[in-house]
Amino acid sequence: MSKLIVSLSPHAHGTDTVERNMYGVIIALLPALLVSFFYFGLGSVIVCATSVLACVFFEWAINKFLLKNERNTILDGSAALTGILLGMNLPSNLPIWIIIIGALFAIGVGKMTFGGLGQNIFNPALVGRCALLVAFPAQMTTWPKVGEMGYLDAETGATPLSVMKQAIKSGDISVLDQLPDATALLLGNHPDGAGALGEVCALALLLGLAFMLWKKIITWHIPVSIIGTVFVVAALMHLVNPVYADPFQVILSGGLMLGAIFMATDYVTSPMTPKGQLIYGVCIGLLTIIIRNWGAYPEGMSFAILIMNAFTPLINTYVKPKRFGEVPAKK
Repeated sequence: MSKLIVSLSPHAHGTDTVERNMYGVIIALLPALLVSFFYFGLGSVIVCATSVLACVFFEWAINKFLLKNERNTILDGSAALTGILLGMNLPSNLPIWIIIIGALFAIGVGKMTFGGLGQNIFNPALVGRCALLVAFPAQMTTWPKVGEMGYLDAETGATPLSVMKQAIKSGDISVLDQLPDATALLLGNHPDGAGALGEVCALALLLGLAFMLWKKIITWHIPVSIIGTVFVVAALMHLVNPVYADPFQVILSGGLMLGAIFMATDYVTSPMTPKGQLIYGVCIGLLTIIIRNWGAYPEGMSFAILIMNAFTPLINTYVKPKRFGEVPAKK
């Protein structure tokens, strides 16, 4: 009788690697990145390049001089991806020294403090953005208009979210007439509007989503649950009181698409199971609506994701898949 020999796990091997997934997300970001270059010109190039170079440098320096790691991780794509995402959350006229501080917070505090890739609790790019928003609120809320190709001398304007906030505070529905229509928000073709580099063209972000779903880098659960929740709640609020903007304008404005597609889906800081991801996404959508409409800031996506990052371990604990061969407990 032959003996049954079981080898050590893993028994199944796949093609997924950290590098493949990180560079896959970077490829998915290229349409939005190129659109930001087209609409904001030199300012967009300077902000994104500074953010990427600073993030890569800080990861290399911390690994080498503080953590004394023999193997550096700057080539796995994670630091570059953090830099791109941080840059796309910033205005195109932000001074270089402030961008460098944001990169230091993103990599040094948001990532390397917890031990590096795979161990961070919060999304590093959002840690950097929120740190800058608290430390430099004036610079972080001064938005160049779409089509302004300069850098520090760019003309600034109001974002669609700030217009929505003004309408809610004043109770004046006519303020919403200043908003671009849904088609303009989808294409980014609204020269009177303004915002962060990654906020101006929702279509470019949706192309990135389609690419990541096609390559199976992410699943649909988190982006669809976030966008669907915001749409449904915004539609109900608009029906009850038209001073709240049209749901299509709500989901296409601000950092909702960027956050739902590229930051809430971060492997490390989001739940592992489909059910957990749906709970996570619905909660992010609800928090975003609450902060946008009743909070101090017009945008709530970044804070909503960071809050739910903190709840991810709890969601993972209580939403577990059934173990193979597990017998349900008798009631």
